[in-house]
Amino acid sequence: MGPVLAGVLQLIALIAALALVYVPLGNYMARVYSSDKHWRVEKWIYKGIGADPNTEMRWPAYLRGVLAFSAVGVLFLYLLQRLQGILPGSLGFSSVNPAQSFNTAVSFVTNTNWQSYYGEQTMGHVVQTAGLAVQNFVSAAVGIAVAVALVRGFARSRTGELGNFWADLVRGTIRILVPLAVVAALVLVACGAIQNFSGIHEVGQFFNGHSMGGHQQWNGGAVASQEAIKELGTNGGGYFNANSAHPFENPTPFTNLFEIFLLVVIPFALTRTFGVMVGSIKQGYAILATMATIWVGFIALMMWTEFAHHGAALQAAGGAMEGKEQRIGVGASSIFAVSTTLTSTGAVDSFHSSFTGLGGGITILGMQLGEIAPGGTGSGLYGMLIMAVIAVFIAGLMVGRTPEYLGKKIGTREMKLAACYILITPALVLIFAAASMALPTPPHSMLNSGAHGFSEVLYAFTSAANNNGSAFAGLNANTDWFNTMTGLAMLFGRFLPMVFVLALAGSLAEQKPVPVTAGTLRTEKPLFTGLLVGAILIITGLTYFPALALGPLAEGLAS
Repeated sequence: MGPVLAGVLQLIALIAALALVYVPLGNYMARVYSSDKHWRVEKWIYKGIGADPNTEMRWPAYLRGVLAFSAVGVLFLYLLQRLQGILPGSLGFSSVNPAQSFNTAVSFVTNTNWQSYYGEQTMGHVVQTAGLAVQNFVSAAVGIAVAVALVRGFARSRTGELGNFWADLVRGTIRILVPLAVVAALVLVACGAIQNFSGIHEVGQFFNGHSMGGHQQWNGGAVASQEAIKELGTNGGGYFNANSAHPFENPTPFTNLFEIFLLVVIPFALTRTFGVMVGSIKQGYAILATMATIWVGFIALMMWTEFAHHGAALQAAGGAMEGKEQRIGVGASSIFAVSTTLTSTGAVDSFHSSFTGLGGGITILGMQLGEIAPGGTGSGLYGMLIMAVIAVFIAGLMVGRTPEYLGKKIGTREMKLAACYILITPALVLIFAAASMALPTPPHSMLNSGAHGFSEVLYAFTSAANNNGSAFAGLNANTDWFNTMTGLAMLFGRFLPMVFVLALAGSLAEQKPVPVTAGTLRTEKPLFTGLLVGAILIITGLTYFPALALGPLAEGLAS
């Protein structure tokens, strides 16, 4: 079997698995967030934090809950790293320095999981499990909660109430993420991923059964459980520096495909949840079709660039193999790279810096779309719904009619909020990247010069501001400048958009429904899906084309 056919068959198998769980998982999540019953363990949590889960919140109160909870998470994780040197289970590692502690705390709380350190050489068991793994769960639950609040904004009328943040947070964690992560971790352990709390030990170096004479140091850890929620919650932070290219995290081609399944299954299934909660399954299918069109299209482009790259050596190898794991191959690496950059995951099973010039550009463009196809857990859905609001506004301008979406008028207030949402992230990316190139010290962190070097910096801030977390691997980001600036990009890129999402949700919930007429744009039809795909690509292209032309496009055209 050729490598191209193998890649295509893996993609087909992945799509079939996603189709199989789409309806039951989407329906289950809709029931979770629509139920008025509380599990006993949930009641204990509410009592412990002093929250009343039955109290409805307007958008300012909901936002305060999001920000307060996240602020406490940043402080707790920062202190945990700073105190690591005196904690049990630290494996002898010292406390993490202040700049890196700040960056890592912000990174995991914002669901970015950007790592400017070697995981197996920096973090002990307590920080990995009590700190990073916990944030993998709750940061993902926060994203889903904000998305559900926006969905309620579309579904409700004549009220400004969007639900209860604490109830949404706890339910998302207890009823959705924890059970799925347990099952996923068991599958990974059965397939060879490690799960222990062993210390550092030396192992010999062997090749084809023969000793090479050297030794390496390895430490164990609760890797499978962290790997499961890392992918399921679209987090991305690896236990080891090699991330999902490490055989302890991702042992076989099957686990590689399984991990891709985990990182896209909830974002895709949330479109079904959306359709059920707004009372129109077809609306959910329209959003799903938009996400799937972009996702499959990007995978096809990535496979083409990686398999058809010029050069006798690459052709003999069956594609651009440098920087890719031989046991995984070009096809599976392409699917993983696209899926991780079109979601807010950031996990990698290959080095994106080693992709072809155009292939690296595809990973950057995938993040610059706004992490919406299918996007992160929750953030993908609310990002796509914001783009849907933009699309119906454009359609309204074309026919001279007040735009409507799901029975709600898109007026001046709604468009201002949507416009602010789509402008925040590009501003962060371009301003921080420009500052890094203009100042004298930051460019010293670049491993490469020219177009590829600029791509390293552009990728870093695109990844941080979009809460992705992957890196081009050629940039030394463990400096005070990059730790601080990427930390700020992650904070602003996560929480400023949430302000506009929740404000939009409150504005929509206060409206009364608009009756459907002959002039209403049918947003459940393929025509609207095409319009939405076009709007996303055009807006992103107009925003980022100059920066892309200086980096990956220049490199790709020169090769």
